[in-house]
Amino acid sequence: MANVKVYNMKGEAVGDIELSDKVFGAEYNEPLIHQAVVTYLCNQRQGTKSTLTRTEVRGGGAKPWRQKGTGRARQGSIRAPQWTKGGVVFAPKSRDFSKKMNVSAKRGALISALSKKVADGELFVVDELKVAAPKTKEMEAFRKAMKLEKRTVVVMDEADENVIRAARNLPTLSTISVSEINTYEIVANAVVVLTKGSVKKLEEVYAS
Repeated sequence: MANVKVYNMKGEAVGDIELSDKVFGAEYNEPLIHQAVVTYLCNQRQGTKSTLTRTEVRGGGAKPWRQKGTGRARQGSIRAPQWTKGGVVFAPKSRDFSKKMNVSAKRGALISALSKKVADGELFVVDELKVAAPKTKEMEAFRKAMKLEKRTVVVMDEADENVIRAARNLPTLSTISVSEINTYEIVANAVVVLTKGSVKKLEEVYAS
């Protein structure tokens, strides 16, 4: 089992915690992680864009002028793509971009991503995460104390509105609850910070 230090919000080491190998000691599986990230990003797409082709634009049913004898280029409709207010060539249409991924594969990708963070020394554990007021300076002090210079995601065991509001103005710091954790959030951030409570919940769910 991996043994990592536990810090308080002042950046002081206050103990150690053993991490389960079933969750934080798995082999790195890059193809599986890639599949999970692609699936996540595709499922975030709305796919609601839609424009009109020449057959869908209103009007343009009559030929604007006769085929020959005018000296102008032949035209069949004023709703052809080259006309102002004409239809769009290869117009984008609404579609479903969503992808599916097996639950076991999704779990494996998350465990692999977390294990990689532990192996690279990019995962930290804090005993608890609380702020007195929803003020940016509270989380900025925590970020500086922990020396979190790179893009960081903080995983809380329970969503704390004060922490969320205090961190949302910090460009390199984001917060999610452990119920929202996913492979994309782990790999998209250089550093992952877990509370002791979130470690316990992750091991309860994924170590079984």
